[in-house]
Amino acid sequence: MMFDAHRQNLGRLEEAGRRRRLVTAGGRDFSSNDYLALAGSARLREAAMQALARGVPVGSGGSRLLRGHHPEHEALETEAARFFGAEGALFFGSGYAANAALFATVPQDGDLVAHDALVHASALDGMRLGRAEVATFAHNDAGAADDAIAAWRAKGGRGTPWIAVESLYSMDGDRAPLDELALVAQRHDAVLVVDEAHGVGVSGPDGRGLAHALDGRPDVISLKTLGKAPGCEGALVCGPAVVCDFLINRARPFLFSTAPSPLAAAVAREALRALADEPWRRERLVALVAAAGRLLAPLGVTDTGTQVMPLVLGEDARAVDVAAALRSQGFDVRAIRPPTVPSGTARLRLSLTLNIGEADVAALARALPEVLS
Repeated sequence: MMFDAHRQNLGRLEEAGRRRRLVTAGGRDFSSNDYLALAGSARLREAAMQALARGVPVGSGGSRLLRGHHPEHEALETEAARFFGAEGALFFGSGYAANAALFATVPQDGDLVAHDALVHASALDGMRLGRAEVATFAHNDAGAADDAIAAWRAKGGRGTPWIAVESLYSMDGDRAPLDELALVAQRHDAVLVVDEAHGVGVSGPDGRGLAHALDGRPDVISLKTLGKAPGCEGALVCGPAVVCDFLINRARPFLFSTAPSPLAAAVAREALRALADEPWRRERLVALVAAAGRLLAPLGVTDTGTQVMPLVLGEDARAVDVAAALRSQGFDVRAIRPPTVPSGTARLRLSLTLNIGEADVAALARALPEVLS
């Protein structure tokens, strides 16, 4: 019968404890990426209302190369390039689209993309669509990245090497050794590509990200996601102007997609301003992260020193059961299972946001021992 193979596949996922279902948000927020609580803020709501009042449309009506290019897109890209210290910026509808477009388009035939073993699926999918050779190096190991490029050169590789990493890894909560990786890129005339999805907004001066000191270099491209700490949607590829121009001309996800909402671009402009002039949000988050480390680390939660703290439980079913038990007590905690994380490392991904406070973390600390017993 039609779709039998799909039903069987879903059945196997069910047996393995890996079948996914949509769960509506509810309870205390320990799962979102709204780290600075900007998504529902009065400031961004007001920005949206003001944009609508001045006639900014909800929809773009076409691709950027047809009639979908709006002054709000252009204004966002100009302001973002200035804010992040990049020569150019290009707006995409999502971080996934931006990553996939970048890696499918910019590295060329004869090049090498050496990527961290835990780099995001969107980057990997872009590499599969691209023409460059691909090599994986051990997580957060700059020496291994160096070795991967050296081995490729020894085999006759003559193109441009690209090093693909995230600044802060969303499932482990650890930071990349960006300074060391930048030295590797210099040594090999490589381009360092940094996905700042979980770094922008929460780190660096004015929330410009963990790679802020590297932005603007001719050998660095960074992805600044807007749908997490900035509280809106979309993503910006920031880097040399020639890269943005090349993406406009060659990136199929850009060429053949309806342009992002001009309204979203208008709100994103305000979000960048909020990052700069509301430092109290980052200060409160730093304090919350420190409190969570004190309260949750004794219970087995990894104290990463960042807003992402995993509790690795191992078995898929156990992670699902523990998450469900916590949700029944009013804590919105989600189980993360393979293939999102390596087999045998199913976990609770505890995300710290300003939608909660220290009292909520303390309540979770009291609830955890019971559900883990």
